Amino acid sequence: MLLRTFGWSFAVTALGLVAAVFYGGWTAFGIVAILSVLEISLSFDNAVVNAGILKKMNAFWQKIFLTIGILIAVFGMRLVFPVVIVAVSAQLGPIEAVDLALTDKDRYQELVTDAHPSIAAFGGMFLLMIFLDFIFEDRDIKWLGWLERPLAKLGKVDMLSVCIALVVLLISATTFGAHAHQHGGTHADKAETVLLAGIAGLITYMIVGGLSGYFEDKLEEEEEREHEEEEAAERAGKPKSAVKLAGKAAFFMFLYLEVLDASFSFDGVIGAFAVTNDIVLMALGLGIGAMYVRSLTVYLVRQGTLDDYVYLEHGAHYAIGALAVILLVTIQYQINEIITGLVGVVLIGASFWSSVRRNKRLTGNGRPHTTPRSAPSPN
Repeated sequence: MLLRTFGWSFAVTALGLVAAVFYGGWTAFGIVAILSVLEISLSFDNAVVNAGILKKMNAFWQKIFLTIGILIAVFGMRLVFPVVIVAVSAQLGPIEAVDLALTDKDRYQELVTDAHPSIAAFGGMFLLMIFLDFIFEDRDIKWLGWLERPLAKLGKVDMLSVCIALVVLLISATTFGAHAHQHGGTHADKAETVLLAGIAGLITYMIVGGLSGYFEDKLEEEEEREHEEEEAAERAGKPKSAVKLAGKAAFFMFLYLEVLDASFSFDGVIGAFAVTNDIVLMALGLGIGAMYVRSLTVYLVRQGTLDDYVYLEHGAHYAIGALAVILLVTIQYQINEIITGLVGVVLIGASFWSSVRRNKRLTGNGRPHTTPRSAPSPN
């Protein structure tokens, strides 16, 4: 079962790591491995949410999501999007950016390093909003109760996440941005650039969240109608399977999943810039990670045990918050990429271990305890 589900991921991992060694030696091997783990850890919640929605769809739409959907996720968001970020921030054409990355890595590295303040500000704000919206939401399951309970009460204040994010951006622009790190170890005043890029990141998050909310509302309407049809089918003596989501409802669900997957992809892609500016290593690492997210989604659907380890969602979002802070700090200061990569791994590991301990307390024999989960939220 495990080999059948994760077989392609194992194969892609082996090929990717071998390619990394040929491309840049054992240092490249380490960076690709860290990026893979980073992508998997940040996207675990994505896989859980995807699986929760995917299991409601019929076989045809499940296949569409796991084929066309993975092409969009891997080649669109993990490969094309980093090129677009670099091209826009370094003011290059996409073809020129790719050619430069492959033929003149020193010049490419210089351009990306000089453009890093805007990349870091954009990504830092996007990730910060994901983190803030998570910790300010009142949840039945709390990992760090002493911290999450008071934050949930504060979260009742309207637009608090946006206000805090803007304050953080203003502070970052006037401190880190005023002494932004440039190629060759020099510093330049990039306060205005950081401010504009950060606002762009905030706007992007709000657009993605708005689209996700729109599709979610559509889904609720369709599910309510499907529920009425299911009740009618039961009264008529028809099997429940006859009303499994298909057609218009499944199409809206597919669109919702793609927007949701895109929003989760931002954190992995942007977080990758905190680890490396090498687009080849980035593509290899994120591609491997995306394959595991796909396999994990399939595994969760087939096993039907989505909520066994309830604190993993918390660990993933705390990792996102840590990455947001790291990206904003790297506007001025350089941070070792190993530290950046391991932060997420440590937080995910801690949340997993807490989940295991919770399950043992609840069951007494170490078997997972399944907790009902409410409808998934894009934020």
